[in-house]
Amino acid sequence: MSRRVLAVAALALVALAGCSAQNASSGGAAEMAAPPAQGVAPGVAKDSAGTANAEAKQPDSVAQNRQLVRTAQVDLRGDDVSGALVKVKDLVAREGGFVGQENSTASMGSVTLRVPVDRMDAVLKGLGEVEGTTVARRETKSEDVTEQVVDVEARLATQRASVDRVRALLERATTTAEIVDIEGELTKRQSELESLQRRYDSLKGQVAQSTITVSIRQGAAPVAAEEKLGFLGALESGWHALLEAFRVVAVVIGAVLPFAIVLVPVGVLWVLRRRRRTVKITPAPSSN
Repeated sequence: MSRRVLAVAALALVALAGCSAQNASSGGAAEMAAPPAQGVAPGVAKDSAGTANAEAKQPDSVAQNRQLVRTAQVDLRGDDVSGALVKVKDLVAREGGFVGQENSTASMGSVTLRVPVDRMDAVLKGLGEVEGTTVARRETKSEDVTEQVVDVEARLATQRASVDRVRALLERATTTAEIVDIEGELTKRQSELESLQRRYDSLKGQVAQSTITVSIRQGAAPVAAEEKLGFLGALESGWHALLEAFRVVAVVIGAVLPFAIVLVPVGVLWVLRRRRRTVKITPAPSSN
């Protein structure tokens, strides 16, 4: 009896173990076969997220790559012109620039500076602090040449491709006449390519190196006169205007007077002669 009970219990345990294994296998297969959430493949979702992040982080290349040509004009006043020129040249050398052109006399001088564009502001600040000088005027300008640079780059690429095509034709030429004609065309296109390259290099050089023209004159900087307001200011302005009007009248009189000295006597004589002729021509009255 006990043996039969043990056998039944053993069969029941085997059956339960088989059911548990089957359920576990079915659950694992179901998990593996289940599609990703929201029907999106993991790889696709990852790529989409990466693309979105890349687009969000991508800078505005057009705004960042503006090609600007910066120039400046600075007028200085000081007692020692030559000494000031030396200090200006030392300043630009320290900032990594160089002197393009220089002209000077005892009382005035001018120098053209070429400085890296990222050091232009530092040089302008240093020019305002040159010992023994004062800034009379400072003017800066910026010119956007982005469109010109892009246009020349596109034309360069087109011209290079054109030159390559003509060179390929030259390699396949068989007769002397063909070679001469193709070489002439190749020379023409290479000349145009070199001209475009020089223009491109010039534009890029102007963008990379800013130009600062510095003029130095002997003496102190002119002080702007204070504007006077109110009744006294108006009275002073009117008085100066009256004096200026008298000055203009005096100048006109001085200019006309030499002609008047010559023309007035001539005019008087002419009038007297006309009157005498009139008296002679008039007939005497008759006695009747």
